[in-house]
Amino acid sequence: MKVIGLTGGIGSGKSTVSAHLREKGYLILDADQIAHDITKQGSPVLKQIAEAFGADMLDAEGNLQRKKLAAVAFANAENKALLESLTTAEVVRIISEQVEELRNSTEYDIIFIDAPLLFEAGVDALTDFVWMVSAEEAIRIARVMERDQVSREDVLQRIANQMDNDEKIRRSQEVIDNSKGKEELYRQVEALLKKYA
Repeated sequence: MKVIGLTGGIGSGKSTVSAHLREKGYLILDADQIAHDITKQGSPVLKQIAEAFGADMLDAEGNLQRKKLAAVAFANAENKALLESLTTAEVVRIISEQVEELRNSTEYDIIFIDAPLLFEAGVDALTDFVWMVSAEEAIRIARVMERDQVSREDVLQRIANQMDNDEKIRRSQEVIDNSKGKEELYRQVEALLKKYA
């Protein structure tokens, strides 16, 4: 069984590739979904986040206000590191367990780990190969501004707090260029699936 890491900077289109792979029947271990699950109402991690960033990160029902937390957490490297220390270690632990269990089964030929912080969190150590989704910075900025309804400055700040795109490319076995629309994106993904089958 091959374990392929899927990563990419904010606005690159990694989630679009991940959704396409899922539609084709591939198993995706989604780091963001796991992070979402471990910060559900009443969870120990959610309590730690409220203690670290303030009780106002939770709404009246005790649910995490994710956009509010993102605005604070990505404002500077210190806050980002603090949030990651609370969530990332647990996400990596869960993914490690899942990969180990899956490697001992013969159910899948290929599984994917979808993780924006694949390299930063050391999750690439669990993979056999890494595919990185990339796009021109101007396109990434426009996508995130539209998607999250945030300013250009907010997006640039988030990009600045992520690993450099060139460094991610250097550490990846494959780079998928998502600057030319979905049809071209899917064509590249299909070619890679044939290559790795």
